[in-house]
Amino acid sequence: MIAADRVTPVVGRFAPSPTGPLHAGSVLAALGSWLMARRRGGLWHVRIEDVDRVRAVPGMAERQLATLQALGLHADGPIVRQSDRDAHYQQALDRLLETGDAFVCHCSRRDLEASHGRHQGRCVAVRRRPDPAIRLRVPVGTRVAFEDRLRGRIEQDVGEAVGDFVLRRADGLWAYQLAVVVDDAAQQVTHVVRGADLLDSTPRQILLQRRLGLPTPAYAHLPLLLDADGRKLSKSDAASPVEPALPLRALERAWQQLGQAALGDVADVRAFLERACACFDPGRIPRDDIRLCGAPQARGTFD
Repeated sequence: MIAADRVTPVVGRFAPSPTGPLHAGSVLAALGSWLMARRRGGLWHVRIEDVDRVRAVPGMAERQLATLQALGLHADGPIVRQSDRDAHYQQALDRLLETGDAFVCHCSRRDLEASHGRHQGRCVAVRRRPDPAIRLRVPVGTRVAFEDRLRGRIEQDVGEAVGDFVLRRADGLWAYQLAVVVDDAAQQVTHVVRGADLLDSTPRQILLQRRLGLPTPAYAHLPLLLDADGRKLSKSDAASPVEPALPLRALERAWQQLGQAALGDVADVRAFLERACACFDPGRIPRDDIRLCGAPQARGTFD
């Protein structure tokens, strides 16, 4: 596996949702994914995941991109926005419907409660709705296993744990699971390095990749930053925005949270990134989530 990685061109990505400004947890994910790509001479893309147009905050994507620029984390190629890619998602959905892997679902919350949340591969709605959702058919016993580069072997019975999950919502919006799979394939992403809050989504995405005949990238899920009460930073009052005027401080903090050895004094962002890229050791990345009031413990064995 290691030898193959050194031959295969590495393509990473950072994909923020424009629901709020970048914070310390965002910088951790962005820097971690950038380093994993750059240390092997790979490409690094940025994708704005604004598929949920209800939650997207106007102007927030531009603010996030400006913060990345201040941090010196420059994308290779144009910025991709999910809100521009409806036709690609529709094409994937049509294929799943044609093969019978997806089905139209008219179920309301009451219908789901009556069926204990289980569709068993078919719609159980009492009456038809003008705005049905579309779900992936996932029989019980559909198991997906993968090797996370930080957390080891992960296995999930997707049918039991999740069931027939949504691909297009009843309000017409695309589900994240479908959009991210289509986009990763389109951008030829080989290594998905992201926060551990998305670890549970990975089996669903791998299942979709298999159903669509798309390649499965390598996955590594970085530790989350938690506040003193154990809440994910993005949902905490402690999640103050990154100050674009102080990018070096934010990078140094993320570097430390990635478990890396001290770099010493650096003059500016460019010098920091050059030295970080040369010194980065994935094996030092903590495996456990990080409380901001304490130090990380266990570390992974990335490669």
